[in-house]
Amino acid sequence: MSNRPATLGQLRASGWRSVPVKQEIQRNALAKVRAGEPLVDGVMGYEDTVLPQLENAVLAGHDIVFLGERGQAKTRMIRSLTGLLDEWLPIVAGSEILDDPYAPVSRPARDLLEHKGEDTPIEWVHRDDRFGEKLATPDTSIADLIGEVDPIKVAEGRYLADELTLHYGLVPRTNRGIFAINELPDLSERIQVGLLNVLEERDIQIRGYKVRLPLDVLLVASANPEDYTNRGRIITPLKDRFGAQIRTHYPLEVDTEVAIAKQEARPFEVEGVDVRIPEWMDEIVATFSHLARGSSNISQRSGVSVRLTVSNRETMVANAVRRSLRLGEDVVAPRISDLDALASSTMGKVEVESFEEGREGDIIGKLLSQAVLTVFRDRIGTGVAGPVVDSFDDGEVIHTGEDVRVADYAARLDERPGLAEIVDELAGESATPAERASAAELVLEGLHLSKRLNKDAVGARATYRGR
Repeated sequence: MSNRPATLGQLRASGWRSVPVKQEIQRNALAKVRAGEPLVDGVMGYEDTVLPQLENAVLAGHDIVFLGERGQAKTRMIRSLTGLLDEWLPIVAGSEILDDPYAPVSRPARDLLEHKGEDTPIEWVHRDDRFGEKLATPDTSIADLIGEVDPIKVAEGRYLADELTLHYGLVPRTNRGIFAINELPDLSERIQVGLLNVLEERDIQIRGYKVRLPLDVLLVASANPEDYTNRGRIITPLKDRFGAQIRTHYPLEVDTEVAIAKQEARPFEVEGVDVRIPEWMDEIVATFSHLARGSSNISQRSGVSVRLTVSNRETMVANAVRRSLRLGEDVVAPRISDLDALASSTMGKVEVESFEEGREGDIIGKLLSQAVLTVFRDRIGTGVAGPVVDSFDDGEVIHTGEDVRVADYAARLDERPGLAEIVDELAGESATPAERASAAELVLEGLHLSKRLNKDAVGARATYRGR
């Protein structure tokens, strides 16, 4: 930073050129597209759907509204757009609205330039400081977004007619940057009107002052589809001023949802405990969310967020760790019996639609069973069930649950070669005993759901027997 120009004269001598923020973003976006890099980081499943639309909107210099249900990475994409700004930007020193040294728009910056000339001091701001964000709430005011008279400045002796009495709102403070409004329909209609000039004429007007601040800003907003009719709506003139409306969606593939959950879930680290999460358990958690999105018993108006998958994965691992610590085991692998714990992390994230009171738990349980059966059929299939089912003809049973140790599963597998063969094929040669126990529960539960084995269950404890 010490090598950067510190005055207006030095800035001119350096050859730095001022460009509008949308042109700056376009230039950096073109470089990313040319290099084959995504415009935003950490977003999966949008490569062929949302991201091409985003690229078009950015290259066209459009203001953007992301339309989609909750948990579809709208806010993450908006915040990632700051990566398209130049890392450092020169401003008039002390400017509240990041005035361009070559063309300042605020009164204090203009006065400083007039007084200092080529010696006007310059400051450099990082791209992260050129991003402003506001969650739209019904109590949001024009003063919050645009600005208002500052009574403290008036009390200091300035006249009301003096432009220096103004306190700038969030939008002008992100001049030459990106301003985001989350849940735009929640903004009252009269406040939305205040954004019309920002989007079209690119200026703001504060109260009765003859003040016109030509702003240079990229406006990005997010909205849920239902907000158009339920909690509020985006007024037609404002929708018309957004250059692009991009529809987001939930992950289309289970593998994508699994990858997102692995990326977003908090790592579970316990001293002295090795946590192993089998792939089939991740697939069950993700499949459960996919099934919920297609269930008539789950409200689709509010959506089934990817946050459900992330929270359920974290809860499943936490329950497995708790179980293993109580049993004194140092290698942990979630099992089917750990899925009962998902009720607590699911009920607050979905809206169950049922005519009968108290059936929420049954509906969640059926969806989990469907998820287990789906993964069982995909990974194992029902054609290999014969040797396992035959091994139960002697009347022996297998107990599973939170109080069953890994060593007990190993002993049962040694007694049933047919079951052990399928478990080893599923878990792989390098699987730990804990992972083999998890695979064994998947096989047993899958055969039960396929109506090949009987099951007696009490809470998280189950007994499997032949039919």
